[in-house]
Amino acid sequence: MNIIIIIFILGLCIGSFINAFVFRLHEKRNARYKKINLSILNGRSICPNCKHPLSVYDLVPVFSWLLLGGKCRYCRHKISIQYPLIEVLTAVLFVISYIQWPYSFSLYGWLEFGIWLLLVSIFVILAVYDYKWLLLPNKIVFYLTIIGLSELFLLNYGNGIHFVGILLAIGAGFLISFFFYLLFILSKGQWIGGGDVKIAFVLGILAGNPINALSLIFIASLLGTIFTIPSLINRKRKINSHIPFGPFLIFATFIVFIFTSNITSIYHNLYF
Repeated sequence: MNIIIIIFILGLCIGSFINAFVFRLHEKRNARYKKINLSILNGRSICPNCKHPLSVYDLVPVFSWLLLGGKCRYCRHKISIQYPLIEVLTAVLFVISYIQWPYSFSLYGWLEFGIWLLLVSIFVILAVYDYKWLLLPNKIVFYLTIIGLSELFLLNYGNGIHFVGILLAIGAGFLISFFFYLLFILSKGQWIGGGDVKIAFVLGILAGNPINALSLIFIASLLGTIFTIPSLINRKRKINSHIPFGPFLIFATFIVFIFTSNITSIYHNLYF
């Protein structure tokens, strides 16, 4: 239980960092912040409205937002509920990852788990960015791919699957990439975005094999449909509106990776 609390608090802190990272990444090219240091390493967190530097007391995950009533301490401007939601979401994903981790927690296994938490953090960054601005930044996708490949080799080296597992995972990556590329070409970018094509390869690799890759596509499509239908009924979106598919792909990848043994059991019970 103590380790779960530690992982939850770690997730809250990482979620707070993700909020700051996404904001700075997007606003670096915005003229209104030209005179403000938006560096991730040494820049100060600021209020997006009044640009006042925030103190430590303003940055405690979730609690600062609650204690301030969801408003800036200095200008009383409303602070988006996105901030506590992303902090809690990241913490929950961290805890689920620990409870459902499909591999051992040996010394080597903890390294694999740590890299997975890094991948989850990048997942959240990309999901938030795509949801807000319909874009998956190339640089972040590149880092995700490198770290995803590292996780692939670590898992196969540490769990005795070796080259067969690596080849299956790479095959799954190419399968999803090719499928999304065809959709992108046939629809001329109307059904799926270029960013989804770029991210598909590493998501397929993390799925582990072609069967899981197909499960990933199905789950992502199902989630996208569930999310989209209510907004179409309420007329908040039109049938031809651009909908960010990246978050659904990313969340589906999380489900497939963490619950891979459950998915395998479902297929086995259905067909054998």
